[in-house]
Order: sequence, then C-alpha cells, then structure tokens
Amino acid sequence: MAVASKTELMGAMESAARQAGMVVVSAEETRGHADVETTSFQLALAGNPQRRLGLELSSSFAFSKPELLPELTEHLRQAALRLRNPRPDCYVTLAGLPISLREFRWPFHRSTSGADTHVVHGVLGLEDGQETPLHAKVAASMTLTFAEIVPAPEQPYAESFIYNAIRKTLDQGQLEFYKSGNRQTVAVTTRYYSRWQKRFIFSDTTAEQRAEFLVRKLFWMSGIQGSGAPVWLADPCDAQYMNTTAEEMVERALELETAGMAKGWGDGMWSATAALMQRRPEFEAAMQAALTFTKPTFNEEMRGGHTNM
Repeated sequence: MAVASKTELMGAMESAARQAGMVVVSAEETRGHADVETTSFQLALAGNPQRRLGLELSSSFAFSKPELLPELTEHLRQAALRLRNPRPDCYVTLAGLPISLREFRWPFHRSTSGADTHVVHGVLGLEDGQETPLHAKVAASMTLTFAEIVPAPEQPYAESFIYNAIRKTLDQGQLEFYKSGNRQTVAVTTRYYSRWQKRFIFSDTTAEQRAEFLVRKLFWMSGIQGSGAPVWLADPCDAQYMNTTAEEMVERALELETAGMAKGWGDGMWSATAALMQRRPEFEAAMQAALTFTKPTFNEEMRGGHTNM
C-alpha cells in the first residue's frame, strides 16, 4: 500500500481546498483510536474565515487511486456549502428529529471486540433549541464486505453514508437518547448499497415526504437554530438519505416558496417564513412522537405472565 509523505498529504489537501473555495488554516499531528497517527486539518471558507471545518485523515493516507483526490475535492465543495448553515453539524431525520452529529474520530479502525468489522465512534445530540443534554454515543460498524465498496475508510469518503445510516437507524427506532449511556451500535451493511445501481439507498420516499422533510428542516435549522437565517436545501447528503437528487430537492423547495413556507435567497438557500413558524406545535409534536418511538416499550401482558410460548 502506498504511503504519502506529510508534504504530499498537505499539498493534496491545499489543492482540494482551493478548488472547493476553502483554505487550510492549520494541520496538526494527532492520535486517533488505537493510537493511529492522524493529521487533523482546520479549513475555512476563503471568503469567511470564521466559518471552519475540521477534517481528520490518517497521516499515512496516500491518494493511490485516481478517484480519491477528485472525491476529496467534492467532499470539501459540499462541506463549504454546508458551512453557510447556522449549524453546519446539524441534520433532520425523516421522522422529524433535529440532531447534531459531532465528535467523530476518524478514520475507521478494526473492531477490538473480535468482530470482522471496521468501526468509527461519534456522538449524536438532540437539537431542539432547549439545550437538552439528551444524546447518543454511537459506534458505526462497517462490515468487511461493505468496506470493499468504499474508496477509502477515511472521513471524506465515508462521512455522508455513515451520517445517513445513523439517521436511518433513528427512523427505525433502533437508537435511544440518554443523558448518559453506553455506546450504541449502528450497523452499516451492504443492504444500504445497490451493486447493480452502484449507489447507496437508505429510504425510498415520495415527493410529499421529501417536501415534509424540507419544511421540518426549515423549521428546526432555519427557524429554531438559525433565528431565521437561510439553510442549504440542495444538500446531496439529504438527497442520498431520501434516494433522490439535489435537483429534485430544489424543485420541492421552489414549491414551498410558492406556498409561502420558504423564502429563497439563491444558490440553494432558503429560510423559514413566519407562516411556516406558525406550525410550531405540529413540528414539536412530530419530534416528540419520533423520540417516543426510539424508547423501548414493555409488554404489559408479559408483566402479568401471559406469553405465547
């Protein structure tokens, strides 16, 4: 396996950042999980240096495949657009949960439990505007078969599908929020990937579901977290999550603008309108229902000794 020098890694990062409209602010030698040597980069928007992005790569990572550098550039291009959001680390689930995804320690590392998997650790938090302590520590576990699909087990090549696997797992009620708690597993397997279509598939959605997703994103990320600031509605990460395209997301957003639910700012950015914010009870009720769905329920018949066994 090719091993890059620090100079080569820095040169590749600076080139990709420049093409994405960003600049490398700093590069620090760090230690990842299992004491793996990593380089933690801080990047900023070229036109707004206060808006920054953290990116961590294995220090030995080499761009040994022709697609790796272009994919890094595309990852940074999308990240630069996402940095315009009030909270670039925040996302919304189809069920209506506003969450943050943070503290991920890249790259993947081999499982220490004896399983044949690659694992990355992180934290998702509930972001309801109330500074709630509810969160979930997660271990996203990628099977060896799935790992063969991924260009490299590094942040720029895996972040989007890991975030979407976490959202999908939340939608299925298989992650629970706690004030404190143990790490919960998110299984990332080939069921999320179509070898025939050569793309990730998480949730098949209708146009109506995608429009509802966007109004929820506007409410939480623009109205609540951003106090009315615009957010990026043409995010390819969201499009992948809902098995659609960024172009189709723009079509739904334009329909919301016509309906008075969104105000357009250009370049894929929209903000919540006063009319949309009047629907607050609806969005808060959806969030509470989604939270309730993640909590385990106890079978009362089993409590009384009645079973089907």
